[in-house]
Amino acid sequence: MFIGEYQHTIDEKGRLIIPSKFRDPLGDEFVMTKGLDNCLFVYPKDEWKIVEDKLKGLPMTNKDARAFVRFFFSGATECILDKQGRVLIPGNLREHSKLVKDTVVIGVSTRLEIWSKEEWNDYNDDDSLSYDSIAEKMAELGI
Repeated sequence: MFIGEYQHTIDEKGRLIIPSKFRDPLGDEFVMTKGLDNCLFVYPKDEWKIVEDKLKGLPMTNKDARAFVRFFFSGATECILDKQGRVLIPGNLREHSKLVKDTVVIGVSTRLEIWSKEEWNDYNDDDSLSYDSIAEKMAELGI
């Protein structure tokens, strides 16, 4: 399980150090893709397989399902950690998530999310995302 928040920087070659706490559960090989809210999603191989199987089960006749599957898989790339615990983030994914230098890597249960520090701060400052109103909505879902 991934939990926590860590700040790192991307080097001039587009490499990011994955926090050491996340490396063992992530593994040396994993999948990175375009995430929602202008971040990147990072999945260990076994979790990626679960997500992939769920998305494969969506009806191809549903326009929204097709659009999401295209978005999700077109941005996906298999990644490998180097010996220093760094991953090279492809240019298209850096562009999608507005990653330039300062980043935030967060654990979200079964995946990691990589955010530009600015986007993460903006997300957290969004008044519509008050924890009280979110908690009320979660209660409606039975949580």
